[in-house]
This record gives sequence, structure tokens and C-alpha cells, in this order.
Amino acid sequence: MAKVRTKDLLENFNLTLVAGEDGIHREITTSDISRPGIEMTGYFNYYPMERLQLIGKTEMAYFLDLTPEHQKERMEQLCTDITPGIVISRGMEIPQAMLDAANESGVPILHSPRTTTRVISRLTNYLEAKFAPFTAIHGVLVDIYGVGVLITGQSGVGKSETALELVKRGHRLVADDSVEIRQEDYDRLIGNPPPLIEHLLEIRGLGIINVMTLFGAGAVRSYKKISLIINLELWDENKQYDRLGLDEERMKIMDVSLPKATIPVRPGRNLAVIIEVAAMNFRLKRMGVNAAEEFSERLTAMIDQGNDETE
Repeated sequence: MAKVRTKDLLENFNLTLVAGEDGIHREITTSDISRPGIEMTGYFNYYPMERLQLIGKTEMAYFLDLTPEHQKERMEQLCTDITPGIVISRGMEIPQAMLDAANESGVPILHSPRTTTRVISRLTNYLEAKFAPFTAIHGVLVDIYGVGVLITGQSGVGKSETALELVKRGHRLVADDSVEIRQEDYDRLIGNPPPLIEHLLEIRGLGIINVMTLFGAGAVRSYKKISLIINLELWDENKQYDRLGLDEERMKIMDVSLPKATIPVRPGRNLAVIIEVAAMNFRLKRMGVNAAEEFSERLTAMIDQGNDETE
């Protein structure tokens, strides 16, 4: 899991540091953001001090109605040793009591001109992406017609060669050999390449090639949501492969279950075209068109019709 510090927010968002400069290296340990409204009333029994604190128009209006003594007291309680920072939204003027308490305790105060809802949304999305569960899988990730297809299989089965053919056919490479995957939501997996091998593809006999240099910037992507898994395996004469597609196989990565198809590999099979069609068929299924189910229904109807004629 990546470490996030308060100074990272300054570098990535339109925020201004106005107080507590000594604490910009404080670590943020959770993606949750707190709005300390109840704390402004003096109730600190359940104060989530480890969270980033955000003060909007409502909290600020209540704070300004407090006496100077109560303002000082509330800010001293808000600014703890582990509080990573306080964000003030809407470009509101910051009372001196807040600035004094922040400078004394070393809690950074970050000023934003944006609305409270916009600030919460952007900061939460950023922090959740940083703290998302993470894993790495041996495989190739390609964007095919907008569908993120993760190609897996044993080493040497032809994953990279298939990816190269897909790139030649106009699709986009995301990662080869190793795919870093983070779970950004309960049902959303995002794949990206390790920085060391970004845009690179290894072809046995040729070595390392740079896909962006050879095919242009439109042939690569930095990240992509994974929607479908294609597993390549050497053809086994004793194994019965699915010929209709009625039984959907699935594979679980972290907490997310994804549809998976196993494609047997042998000479003469154009894997790139097969995977391309698999991606298009996946899109059709999402739109409610399932060729396998339609065939099954037709077959059932013909059998029923034949039985009726026999009777």
C-alpha cells in the first residue's frame, strides 16, 4: 500500500498551505474524511482524529458564533498529534484562532477555493485509489473495443505474441508480463503496468520492443478496468472444451469475480481474432444479447415442435 502524506495533497490538488507548515509530512492512513460538525459543539468522545478534517460553510458558521475562549478550546482539541490536516473549502476567510492553533500544534491547514462537495469527492477518490487493495498477476492486459481483457496462461504459450497481433489490429496495450491490479471498489479492478516495463512488450526471438515508439501513442494505455479474463492453454486432446458457451466460468481476483474463458492453443488457430471476438461477444452479453442462450432456446423449440408432430 502506498504512503500518502499531507504534502501529496498540496502537489496534486489546487490547495494552498496557510498554517501548520511543520506538519506537511504527516502521514494520512485512511481514505475517510471527517467533517467535525459535532466536535465544534464540544463533543469529542468519538472524534476520528486520524482522519483528514474538512471544514465547510456550516462548520465555519457555527465556529464563528463561538466565543473566543471556546474557539481556542475547540481548535486545541481538533489539532491533535496525529491529525494529518484540516481543509477549509469555498475559499472562506480563516479565523486567527484556527491559524494560531494549527501553527502551535503543527497541523497543516489547507485552503481550497472549491465547493465542499467537490473537495470531498476529489480527495476521497484520490485517497481510495491510493489505499486500494493491490496485487500483481502474470499476464497481458489489452484494451479491446473498450473492454479490458486480461490474457493469462503458462509462460511461452503465446500471450505476448497475441498481444502484438491485437495491437497491429488497432487495439491498445496496457501491460505485458506483469499486471499490477488494484481494487478501487467492491466490483472494480484497475490494471496498470509496472513503471519499469510500461509500453514494453517481450517477443521471444526479437527481445524487448517499445509499442508506443513502433505503433504510436494511440497503441498504449496507462491503465484500464479489467472486465474479462482469457486463459490460454495448450490443447489437450483428453479435455472437453466448452462448445456452446452456456456455462460461464469465473475467476476471482481479490474480492472481485470476473467472467473467464479458456481458449485452447494449437497451430492454425488465430488467437488474436478469437480474443477479439470474445471481447465483442462480452459487450453483446452486457447489452442483453446472448448467442448461446438464443441457440439453446431455438433448439428447445425445435425439439418441442418435433414431439408435438410425433404425437
